[in-house]
Amino acid sequence: MRIAFLVDAFPSLSETFILNQVTGLIDLGHDVEIFAALRGAMDVVQEEVKVYGLLDRTHYYHEIPENRLRRFVKFLPLFMGDLCRHPALSLKAVDGFRLGREALSLRPYFRTSLFLRRGPFDILQCHFGRNGLVGASLKALGVPGRLVTMFHGYDIRRGLREGGQIYQPLFRRGDCFLAISQANREHLIRFGVDPEKIRYHPVGIDLGRFAPTGDQEGTPANPEVVRVLTVARLVKEKGLDDGIRAVSGLLQDRPTLRMEYRIIGDGPESPGLMRLVDELKLGHVVKFLGPKGQGEVRQAMREAHLFFLPSREEVLPVVLMEALASGLPVVATLVGSVAEIVRDGLSGYLVPTGDIEAMSLRLGALINQPGRGREMAAQGGKDVAERFDIRTLNRRLVQIYEALLRK
Repeated sequence: MRIAFLVDAFPSLSETFILNQVTGLIDLGHDVEIFAALRGAMDVVQEEVKVYGLLDRTHYYHEIPENRLRRFVKFLPLFMGDLCRHPALSLKAVDGFRLGREALSLRPYFRTSLFLRRGPFDILQCHFGRNGLVGASLKALGVPGRLVTMFHGYDIRRGLREGGQIYQPLFRRGDCFLAISQANREHLIRFGVDPEKIRYHPVGIDLGRFAPTGDQEGTPANPEVVRVLTVARLVKEKGLDDGIRAVSGLLQDRPTLRMEYRIIGDGPESPGLMRLVDELKLGHVVKFLGPKGQGEVRQAMREAHLFFLPSREEVLPVVLMEALASGLPVVATLVGSVAEIVRDGLSGYLVPTGDIEAMSLRLGALINQPGRGREMAAQGGKDVAERFDIRTLNRRLVQIYEALLRK
C-alpha cells in the first residue's frame, strides 16, 4: 500500500509513537511518505530518521512564499501542469465559492498540488484531529485515499473545551477513527463519531529496544545512589514541579538518602523548574539532561532504578510502556488512561494527580522494598509485551487498512 502520514511537525523527539508506526509499516513493505505542517528541530533527532532516510520521504505543505507576487509566480506553472493532469480537482482547489477567502491565499491549492504530485495514496493516516481536518479538506476536493485519523491528547482536550462540532467535517468524511484508549473511544462517540467507524488501537513500543539488561531488576537492596528518572516535555501538563516537590519531601523525611533525580526533556517550563530547584536547594539532586534521542533515553533507563511520571494530564503515555519494558517499577499519577498501562500495586504505584505527599510515600516505598520493586518490574514487562508490542500492533493496523480498502 501507499500510505501518507499527516502530522504536525517532523521530525519530533516527543512523538516516537508516530515514528514507530512509520518505520514499522516500511519494514512490512509498504510505501510511506510524511506530510508535515512544520519542520521539527534538527539539533537532536531519533536515529531511525537517518537509518530509514525519512527526511527524503517528508514534505512540508505550509512552506510557500509569503510574498503574494512570488507565490503567484510559483503557482502559475504548477497550476497549468496540474490542470492538464487533474483538471476538476485543480479547479476545485482555487474555487473561491467553495473555499471562500482562503482560496485567495492559494494555500489550499499548494497543499492539494503537493498530494497530487506525490500520490495517489491508498491511505491518508492522520495523527491528531487537527491533521484529520486537513485530510478531510483534501478528500472534499477529491484527493483519493481512505481517511484514517488517530486521536491522542490535546485534540481530545480541545474537543472537550470547544465541543465536538469543531471536528464535524472530519467526522463526515473520515473512513476510520483510531482510539488509543477506551477513554478516547468514549470521548469520540460523545463528539459525534459513528461507533462503527471507531477501532481501538493503542500506540506501542519496540520491545527489543527496551528490554532490560541482564542485571537490571528494579531498585537494588543497597544502592549507593538511588537514581529516579523522568522523561517528559517540560510543560505544565507533565507536573514536573509536583515531581520536584515530591522528591524534596522524600529527602526531608530521609536526609541521609543519597538520590539523583534525572529529568530528560525540554520545553517552556524549563526556566521555572530550574528556579524551583534552586529555591528548594536541590541542585545537587535534580539533573536536567535536556532533550535526548531514543538511544540515549534507553541508556538512561538502563541506569535508573525507578521511573516517575507526575503528570496532570495524559492519555496513553508511551514513556511508561518503555520504562516497564526496561525493567523499571514506576510511580505515576492516576490520570487519563495511565491505568491501562500501569496496574496499581502490581506493576507500579498510581497516585492522585497533584498529591505530592502520596508521590513521596510511594517513591519511598519502592526504595524501602527493593524486592517488591523487582516483582512489579517483572509484571510490568509482561503486561507491556502482551498489549503494546508495536510489531503486533502494526500488523493489526495493516489489517484495518486492508479492510477499509475492500469496502
